[in-house]
Amino acid sequence: MSLITSIMDDIKTVFDNDPAAVSTIEIVLAYPGFHARQFHRLAHQLWRWHIPVLPRFISHVSRFLTGIEIHPGAKLGNRVFIDHGMGVVIGETSEIGDNVILHQGVTLGGTSRQRIKRHPTLGDSVVVGVGAQLIGAITIGDNTKIGAGSVVVNSVPSHATVVGVPGRVVAVRNPDTDTVEKLPDPVGEKLENLEGRIIKLEKHSASTGGMKR
Repeated sequence: MSLITSIMDDIKTVFDNDPAAVSTIEIVLAYPGFHARQFHRLAHQLWRWHIPVLPRFISHVSRFLTGIEIHPGAKLGNRVFIDHGMGVVIGETSEIGDNVILHQGVTLGGTSRQRIKRHPTLGDSVVVGVGAQLIGAITIGDNTKIGAGSVVVNSVPSHATVVGVPGRVVAVRNPDTDTVEKLPDPVGEKLENLEGRIIKLEKHSASTGGMKR
């Protein structure tokens, strides 16, 4: 795919994912996610050519202008959409597939200090909600949705929905039948049981006139 085609593809991606986008000129001038993509495209190519310092400097300038930090070594697929983007951090060995949506505050972070694969790999058509943290050399399967504020430290299968801290799979969609299988949620069940007990205690307390001194 040529550079011009890729840039036009990025503009179309914004139109496809953001109903607030009204014109191409607005996207080119006022969309930080679009700007960060173009800065990274340049920085990544220089990184692949093993040019020192300059790729990191371009990444630094991009962060200053857009609020989005993408390491030059990160690999981004086609039609990646960074919505608003402030606070997004994408680490060096991150790999992102096609048609991925990242909302503001998302982190693709690493845990190891060694020069190894230490950041997440996202499949195609993954959606990562606001403030979600994906940590370590984990793999997120295709068509998976990561809920806002989730902290994901384990790999996730395709077509799954993940929520919570730590992130847990609560549903998996069957792409052949388009049916959703809800999985057991022990944490949610415990919270629901506790809420039920509290309601019963409050009712009992109210019926007996409250605790006597």
